Amino acid sequence: MTKAALYDVIRKPIITEKATMASENGAVVFEVAIDSNKPQIKEAVEALFGVKVKAVNTTITKGKAKRFRGQLGKRKDVKKAYVTLEEGNTIDVTTGL
Repeated sequence: MTKAALYDVIRKPIITEKATMASENGAVVFEVAIDSNKPQIKEAVEALFGVKVKAVNTTITKGKAKRFRGQLGKRKDVKKAYVTLEEGNTIDVTTGL
């Protein structure tokens, strides 16, 4: 995959309280493309960050129905990937690439 295609799979890191707790166990949380699968996510993380991935768990959060300027609308669905790294590998998501 090209570098641009890798960035299409991995959108951005997620930095929340839950993601910080997961990072204490050697996991990093990313927002990924909704149509990406686990092998694609694993390949993208290993290529972009130069680490060994142990496991990838994904979850899809359905978008909420909200009102936008009085009109009924819907937020987008979000797919998150919990990437568990091999022992000794780390990714610092607080700094840019």
